[in-house]
Amino acid sequence: MLDGCGAPWWAAQRARTLANGRPYLLHFENVTHLRVCGVQLRNSPAWTVHPLNCVDVLIEDVSICNPYNSPNTDGINPESCRDVRILNCRVDVGDDCITLKSGTEETPSPVPCENIVIANCLLVHGHGGIVIGSEMSGGVRNVTVTNCVFTGTDRGLRVKTRRRRGGCVENLRLSNLVMERVFCPFVFNMYYSCGTAEKDRWVWEKTPYPVDGGTPAFRNIRINGVTVVGATASAGFFYGLAESPIDGLSLTDCHIEMARGAAPEKPAMMGNLEPMSARGFFLRNAKNVEFHNVTLKNADGEAYDTDESVDGEF
Repeated sequence: MLDGCGAPWWAAQRARTLANGRPYLLHFENVTHLRVCGVQLRNSPAWTVHPLNCVDVLIEDVSICNPYNSPNTDGINPESCRDVRILNCRVDVGDDCITLKSGTEETPSPVPCENIVIANCLLVHGHGGIVIGSEMSGGVRNVTVTNCVFTGTDRGLRVKTRRRRGGCVENLRLSNLVMERVFCPFVFNMYYSCGTAEKDRWVWEKTPYPVDGGTPAFRNIRINGVTVVGATASAGFFYGLAESPIDGLSLTDCHIEMARGAAPEKPAMMGNLEPMSARGFFLRNAKNVEFHNVTLKNADGEAYDTDESVDGEF
């Protein structure tokens, strides 16, 4: 077991007294054939496991436990890695549990994160169970997630980006998942609001901007066989950019039960978004959408909140 003794770092972060950043518990850079197996990791000062620019990565039978209120203590964050397997892990943390990243617009020559398998994992607490972004300028592609349980994560599957970040998230296959007590099980948000730029107009403006190298894209996303119990805010939140709609979204054989009476929450971190409670699916700026055999219980209002920016079958 490795204990990062993170409490003094978390206190300094909250007090804003750090002269420099906090260390990761395990960081690997430019490694081929990386194996992290059969270890327990506790109390990381910041991110817990961070492979960067690595190839052929296996993370298996790893238990990670950071307090639910410890700041930015992500569990496993492969960044710009290729051929990654994350198997049979338990991740209970204070931020996102497993996150795929590929650099920001400030990263010189960002490298994709690609060919990822996540299977048989238990994901507890955290802001998101399995997350892509918001650092995705190099792109994230060819991702399979299967046979995982999410319990008490704020969001379940969470993909986030914004203008000027660029990159493409594509070819996602998400199947055989169970979630309980989440704000929102599916969040695909291209107006992600966080950090020093969150109040800038280009982050939240809903009218189309010119498409250029900084325009991100989401496409070819397939979700099937998901059971959700006790979702509090929304059954699903899908919001593409006005100039770059989510393209190719499919939900099949999914069952979602909402929890009525819960305090309203924002399903996504997005400017000018009102908190929701027990709402159905919320979609904007999406095309080639298909929902088949999707059941929704205990939702207040309409099952699907869409407008003319959404093209699909429900």
